[in-house]
Amino acid sequence: MSNAPVITMDGPSATGKGTIASLVAKKIGYRLLDSGALYRVLALAACEEGIDLENGAAIARMAPGLKIEFPGNGRVSLGGRDVSGEIRTGAIDESASRVAALSEVRRVLLPVQHGFRSPPGLVAEGRDMGAVVFPGAKYKFFLTASPEIRASRRYRQLLDKGLDARLPDLLRDLRARDRRDEQRSISPLRPAKRAIGIDTSQLTIAQVVDRIMQVMQGRCQGGG
Repeated sequence: MSNAPVITMDGPSATGKGTIASLVAKKIGYRLLDSGALYRVLALAACEEGIDLENGAAIARMAPGLKIEFPGNGRVSLGGRDVSGEIRTGAIDESASRVAALSEVRRVLLPVQHGFRSPPGLVAEGRDMGAVVFPGAKYKFFLTASPEIRASRRYRQLLDKGLDARLPDLLRDLRARDRRDEQRSISPLRPAKRAIGIDTSQLTIAQVVDRIMQVMQGRCQGGG
């Protein structure tokens, strides 16, 4: 594995970490790893192949052969096919959460994730980037927000895309996913050692990016 510097951004869904990680990576010229997208693409591929989402061995065998790329601007491709929209549905969100809980899948994706680490550096976002995948990362951030704020953000995102959504359902599903992520036996969702916590509930995307840049430039200690 390369010794290129790594910045990790972990936290539950709908904290804005995907957008924030992308903006930070662009600002400093680093590569980007959206680890959540890896599990989403894997869930999509498994569904298309008719593989039972509880069959961790079968999904793990399929994973290394998938050509997953992040061309930029939030796009994700699978074998050259743009699947950015397909992997952001509620159904795939639920499926990805189930796939991510499979120990066989997490083990086989570890070297895949390590493969994204190359000069000049990497910004890796997900749920266990700082704790498990890149424990020696130079900077580690853990983004949070209240469940109500996060559900409201997801609700607006879906409406902006012209998709139907009910805020109570989104809040229920988000809390259920939090419980699964926090209670799973392998790589549970929790802040990594030395992670700097940032509560994004009352902050704009630009404010969070600015705070992260200040931390990395040594002008503050994070928190909030």
